[in-house]
Amino acid sequence: SLIHDDLPSMDNDDLRRGKPTCHVKFNEATAILAGDALQALAFETIADISSLTYQNHIRLVKILAANIGCSGMVKGQAIDLDCSATNLNQEQLDEMHNCKTGALIEASVLIGAITTQEMTDSQEFALKNFAQKIGLAFQIKDDVLDVESSTEAMGKLKGSDAHNKKCTYTSILGLDKSKDIASKLYSESIESLSGFDERASELKELAKFIISRAY
Repeated sequence: SLIHDDLPSMDNDDLRRGKPTCHVKFNEATAILAGDALQALAFETIADISSLTYQNHIRLVKILAANIGCSGMVKGQAIDLDCSATNLNQEQLDEMHNCKTGALIEASVLIGAITTQEMTDSQEFALKNFAQKIGLAFQIKDDVLDVESSTEAMGKLKGSDAHNKKCTYTSILGLDKSKDIASKLYSESIESLSGFDERASELKELAKFIISRAY
């Protein structure tokens, strides 16, 4: 998805993690095919988990397909492209990133939990809430870094959002309020995991990294 996200017809980014993006290093056709191949590989990887029941295999495939498809990541990207030169309010921006970023994080969290074959309905609700909260925090942190960080630290061009006339949290709420909201979302995401005790330690570390990262 990140390879496709960098394409000239999408965000048109030249750098990813400090290195030339796939279409820059190779060519656009290769980048499209690489993104397609990696997406197919995700489903192949799920199919190869031999310890799962048939029902849970189907459940994993359904979650991944829904969260990366027209009700998840693709929908969020479509909203992003359609509204890149217009102003959104916070509610609309939340919806876009719940689809674009939050859905991917939610799929990752739920897929990991389902592979245990022990997740309860209440635990699934808590994990979805965690993913949605930290997914928004991730995007707000991205917007803050685009203003405050450097090209060298981020591994991508600083100020690219403003250059591409993107509607961001910092552009509509300001830098300080954006930071406050991200901090609040982080706290709420951690609270969502209160019923898991030490079993959620890696998710808590993930959340901490998301909110404190410099890139």
